[in-house]
Amino acid sequence: MTQTLPAPLDVKLMNLTASVLFVGCVLLVLAAGAWWVLRYPGFAIARIVVQGELVHNNAVTLRANVAPHLVGNFFTVDLRAAREAFEQVPWVRRAQVRRVYPGSLRVELQEHDAVAYWGPDTGSALVNSQGEVFEANVGDVEQDGLPRLLGPAGSSPEVLQMFGLLQPVFKPLGLEVETLELTGRGGWRATLDSDAVVELGGGTPQEVVQRTQRFTRTLTQVAAQYGRRVDALESADLRHAGGYALRMRGVTTVVTDAAAAAASASAVRRR
Repeated sequence: MTQTLPAPLDVKLMNLTASVLFVGCVLLVLAAGAWWVLRYPGFAIARIVVQGELVHNNAVTLRANVAPHLVGNFFTVDLRAAREAFEQVPWVRRAQVRRVYPGSLRVELQEHDAVAYWGPDTGSALVNSQGEVFEANVGDVEQDGLPRLLGPAGSSPEVLQMFGLLQPVFKPLGLEVETLELTGRGGWRATLDSDAVVELGGGTPQEVVQRTQRFTRTLTQVAAQYGRRVDALESADLRHAGGYALRMRGVTTVVTDAAAAAASASAVRRR
């Protein structure tokens, strides 16, 4: 019967030393290869192709501003960091960055489309069509007559939605909502392009819209009873149960639902 004797200690040490040296050589080769990949000019990012509907930016300026923030070459550049660098550019809402061999980065950009100002008129915040607040130079806004929306932090989608519901309600009177504010107590306040301030009260969007519709349906007739037109409105308060209070230039009155209905019916009979 053959018995295998353990290897001498010096042989074990030699084998261990050989293994360590082999692993060390492999690591050195890998490190040298990685260094070569990082430094080899042939792997540098040669082109940055920018695509998308750009209104407030142009591809040349974008490349010039973002390129210094890109670290690494075609294989090692951090695409997430590159995306964040593009999204830090004013007016850029979203960026998608991918590698295109050989040596190019392709960037697909989406810009913010401003639909309203956000916050006090001393700020530089805007709201896009998704209800998102973003910072930009308001002097770059091309649209005229954008409304101003105000509200607590995080309420911009809600305020934008309410604006979209209220604007058509005032339009038949030839009035537009210039400013809409969601107060800290959950009430709504609208300032019209005639400078009239209307306290709309709180509640669900449906409740607010219904109160506003009742007001706009009767305002013309109520104003006519006092020899005034709609554009003479200075302020209105719709928070009263069963009616609303309004102030016209030179006239102050409280209108109940019954009185408003009677005024409306009288106007219909006169026609």
